[in-house]
Amino acid sequence: MRRIVFAIPGDIEARTGGYGYDRRVLAELARQGVEVVHLALPGAFPHPGCADEVAVGEIFDRALTAGDVALVDGLAFGALSETTIAAMRAPIVALCHHPLCLEAGLPPARAAALRESERRALALAAHVIATSAHTGETLIRDFGLPRRKLAIAPPGTDPAERAKGSGGAPALLAVGAIIPRKAFDLLVEALAGLADLDWRLDIVGGTHHSPQTAEALARLIEQKGLGGRIALVGELSGEALGARYGAADIFVSSSLHEGYGMALAEALAHGLPIVATTGGAAADTIPDSAALKVAPGDMGALRGALREIIADRALRARLAEAAWRAGQALPDWEETARIIASVAEALA
Repeated sequence: MRRIVFAIPGDIEARTGGYGYDRRVLAELARQGVEVVHLALPGAFPHPGCADEVAVGEIFDRALTAGDVALVDGLAFGALSETTIAAMRAPIVALCHHPLCLEAGLPPARAAALRESERRALALAAHVIATSAHTGETLIRDFGLPRRKLAIAPPGTDPAERAKGSGGAPALLAVGAIIPRKAFDLLVEALAGLADLDWRLDIVGGTHHSPQTAEALARLIEQKGLGGRIALVGELSGEALGARYGAADIFVSSSLHEGYGMALAEALAHGLPIVATTGGAAADTIPDSAALKVAPGDMGALRGALREIIADRALRARLAEAAWRAGQALPDWEETARIIASVAEALA
């Protein structure tokens, strides 16, 4: 089998779903005996300057041989020029977590430019791997990707102990980088109208990805008088993050769009009842029986669902049971890596 050169922009240790996926795939491919190397690309993507584009071309030229398969994370691939892609000396597999143009908060002109750039880039890939069927269908419908070039490799989810809960007032948990797309401000606004109920919320996620968004969120929490009820915990991983899931009573996602929703899958694995918006693949990641689902961006509907689940212990128990059952059927990382390896092997 050919060597897989996995090109990833920026800090691979960043605590986001996309980078978590990349780290686990690298480790699992190696565990399965696949020759795989991590190729670091500049961190300016998906908004590279001219110097970044030149640097990437040189990096690929030094690292790739005709005997390799280049697996390129979509955070970089969708923003690369056709010239840079055409010069790569290996068949290319593009890994798409979600289309770059769907990131919230982009100026319309930049979103349009990314849509066209990604469409052109995907046309040059030998194969494309999407992390959910929803994302795959989006690439076919909106980016002209031929179905024959598409494979789906959803994230794996590690087995987890069932959450024991807080033992007190409902403890809500939200997990994700504090960026516009996660819409934590919408969640705060929704909870501000539920001051008559007893609840607490932990938001676990890095603030450095979009400092302006994080600062605005902290101000909003204080303006709404919720500083004693909502905690911005920062980034957590491993046992510390697992402990937060285990001590929670309800998982909440207010995201505007998800390419898959790895935090939602983690909530299922811990058997947590869920309130979630249905943007992107999130609607498919969680079964209807395990969650109260609302349209993305609908603050009133989110507030109503939160009121219902906070006030109704029997509802939480019913959703939790369905979540636990669904969590046992989630794919594992061995399967994720096997799919990716099979795509690379077929290109040989």
